[in-house]
Amino acid sequence: MVAAPRLRIRLQFEEGSRLGPGKADLLETIGKTGSISAAGREMKMSYTRAWALVEQMNESFAEPLVASARGGAKGGGAQLTEAGQQVLAAFRALETAAQQAGAAQIAAITALRKEAPDD
Repeated sequence: MVAAPRLRIRLQFEEGSRLGPGKADLLETIGKTGSISAAGREMKMSYTRAWALVEQMNESFAEPLVASARGGAKGGGAQLTEAGQQVLAAFRALETAAQQAGAAQIAAITALRKEAPDD
């Protein structure tokens, strides 16, 4: 069975920052794991890369999207802020709305593609 095509949304802001599915997935995974490093591992990206993406997002919005605490005796961790939860929810809603709005056009384009060769 062939998977249905996916519609991927990426927002490009005037100053050059972006918000797309990768950053949304990172926010979601931080929210689930409570850790930037654990989220990075789960997404198969380095801690350095995950941290850099979090910093980019925190700098791009009026309020930080992720709050983090360094490790130590009490341990560290990270969590989505209220703004982070709102941005993630709005982005996921945008993805759903775009997929639903474009379903007929996606089906029409898919119908015009070559069939995939059998393995």
